[in-house]
Amino acid sequence: MTSQPTDVPALTTGDVLAGVDLTGRTVVVTGASSGLGAETARALAGAGAHVVLTARDISAAGTVATRIRAAHPTAELDVFEVDLGDVESIGALVDRLSERSMTVDVLINNAGVMYTPFEHTRDGFERQFGTNHLGHFALTTALLPMLVATADKSGRAARVITVSSDAHRAHPVDLADPNFERRAYDKFVAYGQSKSANVLMTVELERRVGGDGVHAFAVHPGVCATGIARHMSREDMAEMKRLASGTSNSLSNLKSIPAAAATSVWGAIAPELDSIGGGYLADCSVGAASAHATDPTTAADLWELSTKLTTMHVK
Repeated sequence: MTSQPTDVPALTTGDVLAGVDLTGRTVVVTGASSGLGAETARALAGAGAHVVLTARDISAAGTVATRIRAAHPTAELDVFEVDLGDVESIGALVDRLSERSMTVDVLINNAGVMYTPFEHTRDGFERQFGTNHLGHFALTTALLPMLVATADKSGRAARVITVSSDAHRAHPVDLADPNFERRAYDKFVAYGQSKSANVLMTVELERRVGGDGVHAFAVHPGVCATGIARHMSREDMAEMKRLASGTSNSLSNLKSIPAAAATSVWGAIAPELDSIGGGYLADCSVGAASAHATDPTTAADLWELSTKLTTMHVK
């Protein structure tokens, strides 16, 4: 996980959105009940966007929306429940958006879990791969018609922002056994694999729909203390520190939540990104992901596998 040098202040969501008016644009944010998702929703709503807050914990997301309205009384907000570990729940969310004939200019795939014990989603997938990748894959592909239609209507490219992590660099996706059915489970391998999958989805999504006015970006937010680390023990932190040793990663130079959310917001609105879809963003600039996460053949193979796995559970 890279971070900016200590003598260079990290940009915040406020810096990115200074002077920006997003009135008329609709942004869907997953994991908007706390942490980076809540900050992303707050910042975009403050800039005038219609923000759709989605989360598994609908009560917590509602509290976030109440706080946003207190600061921005005219904010246009919706709050919907979705469990990214349940394809049926994802379908219900998309149906609700469709029933309201809602436009979607930006989808921010922010939700995630990290270093969980060996558990399965409702659909039977390993929890980190199932939530971080397959859930967002199912949501993204289901919303593509709305994203394309919005781009056609507005004349402005729609965007899909997927929060990955520099943790992807350590572990590629095992296409033969992504759900740890045959290999021993390792929480670090599982998390890194899921973050590689986020980047691979971005690469293939751009190839498929970049020409139709929907650009995709993967984001490394940086190192930040949020509730996503709730499963981590002291031993896990020591292992993270060991993995980061000898790299540009830093566990002692944490970003604030507004700074960590800034790159997702920048990816959603920066006009200079209109011609360079498919990129890996970090520190509000264009970076480079590892080769195993950007290989076009692997990206296409993962897309086909993800389609097969998620459509198995569509009723």
